[in-house]
Amino acid sequence: MPPSSHLNKPAYQLLAELEAAFDLLIERIEGLVERYRRSPGNAWALHTPTPDAEWLRQCLLDFWYQDGQDGRATRSYVALVAADETLLEAVARVNAAKAAFAEILSRIRRDAGGLIAELKAVLPFRHPALHAHLRGQGLARLHLKQCWRAIPVADAPLARVRMAWYTSGRSIKRLSVRDAEQKLLALDAEAPHIRIQLERLAGIPDREPLAQVQKQAPLMRANLFFEEPLADGHTRRAMNVALPLFIPSHDGRLPDHNAPPPFPNEKRTRAKRSDERLEEHVFLPSLRVYRYRGEASS
Repeated sequence: MPPSSHLNKPAYQLLAELEAAFDLLIERIEGLVERYRRSPGNAWALHTPTPDAEWLRQCLLDFWYQDGQDGRATRSYVALVAADETLLEAVARVNAAKAAFAEILSRIRRDAGGLIAELKAVLPFRHPALHAHLRGQGLARLHLKQCWRAIPVADAPLARVRMAWYTSGRSIKRLSVRDAEQKLLALDAEAPHIRIQLERLAGIPDREPLAQVQKQAPLMRANLFFEEPLADGHTRRAMNVALPLFIPSHDGRLPDHNAPPPFPNEKRTRAKRSDERLEEHVFLPSLRVYRYRGEASS
């Protein structure tokens, strides 16, 4: 056997582990959906009047990038589900499978990063129905974060829930010229578009500060008010809810809750106003790096 085979074997063992973890995740999601189908509890969803079992299946099996989707963004399914003990146990099993998937994926990124592209192509084929959905809906490829993000669960029964969109605009990270150069070199120093940006970077003073900008997707923030104080004394908790929030309920009823607008308000935010300190046009497109106004002419 060639020496390279020995080197590749651990990586493909990791891929086999991830495939098994993906299969288990799908199996447990299907089990949760079936349990939800038989559940007598109430449910509310932001974007659908009928949050039935097929809706939940769509939420939990949405593992795909849509064409043109930002690689850092994930889709949200804001909803509340009144859950009895058996439904909560099914959610816990799904979250355990998600955690196992994330742990193996972390090892692959660390030890065999070159497999990431391969597994995005391979995993969908293991489940023909999912792959048919992938092709039929114009979806591009597997979105790994949407596979492992956990289903939110309230710690205890709730008296009420208040939800609101949270929009932070953009995050701005200050970079030195040296930082930007190292980040560009880490991408592909031989690529023509990277060489152009390296030349552009070489033309500015070494001490000039730069700004790396990342647009923040709007988040739904839920404030949970517990019926009784928790063991640690807390009476409320705030959490982001990108997937349906499962709430312990003895009678199948949801707590009092508001109905937030279906989409966030597009008003300007403090973080966005700070962008006015930056030049209008991006300086290093591959890194989303801008120059500060005034620095370019100094």
